Amino acid sequence: MSGWEAQNAQELARLQRTLREVEDASANLEQATEEAVSKNRLVAATVNASGELVDLKFNSQSYRNMAPTELASAVKDVINRARGQMADRVETLYQPFAPEGVAVDDVMKGTLNIRDLFRGLGVEPPPL
Repeated sequence: MSGWEAQNAQELARLQRTLREVEDASANLEQATEEAVSKNRLVAATVNASGELVDLKFNSQSYRNMAPTELASAVKDVINRARGQMADRVETLYQPFAPEGVAVDDVMKGTLNIRDLFRGLGVEPPPL
């Protein structure tokens, strides 16, 4: 086997390992959830890896005495915190697989600037 073939085989093995690791990471997220609880422990929200609300609990009947805006604010807060926790979890899980200079958070938010990524690689991006 030539040096080029050996190097090619090593890179292929590395790529296959990375793909397995990404698949494992994705499988771990399939059933993953994050929960946030309000400060007064009245409301709890659970979201899945897509950030979708999968459960909302009221831990007592006290919500009936709350002003509608106060209740809405508490519900909104726990949902947003649970989503933020899940986003952090997804980012932490996938960041090791991202190319250098690419923040998974930017990809998730849709704010990744592809043109800057190309320039960072020393390639002038094609005109839009």
